[in-house]
Amino acid sequence: MSSAAPEFSHVVRAHEIGSPKQHMLEADAGQRTALATRFTLLSLDRLTASLEVKRDTNGIRITGEVHGAGTQPCVATAEPVPFLVTERIALLLTQATPEGGEIELSSADLDVEPLEGDIVDLGEIAAQAFALGLDPYPRSAVSVAGVISEDEAVALRSPFAVLKKS
Repeated sequence: MSSAAPEFSHVVRAHEIGSPKQHMLEADAGQRTALATRFTLLSLDRLTASLEVKRDTNGIRITGEVHGAGTQPCVATAEPVPFLVTERIALLLTQATPEGGEIELSSADLDVEPLEGDIVDLGEIAAQAFALGLDPYPRSAVSVAGVISEDEAVALRSPFAVLKKS
């Protein structure tokens, strides 16, 4: 783990978490600039998160959504490609994982991670969820010589592609 402080930190103490509490987070201009650098974005115009944090029998449950907007560079042309990200967060932080690494949960779509120490950084959790929602291969509408679309590549692999060339 890096020793550098997260760009969008919002720390809560695990021992203080009890009944459900809402946390509304919004990255300021400096945080958005630092996150844009970290995630190789051209701009990050907005980053917000609405999270509910509560303690339950298995650990600390964090649910909610993160929203972001900005531009990323096209993988082929480096032209700006706008994005809007909405990513759901359903996370359980646990003190210990039982042998075999399995915990019985009522929700199949809940991620489980270990809780290390007394710090829960909701901002970093939101930033990581946001990054997962980004398109890893953004493409602009600008055509580039020698670069074909995914649909064109699929059509070329078709056994009937040679018939279309005639």
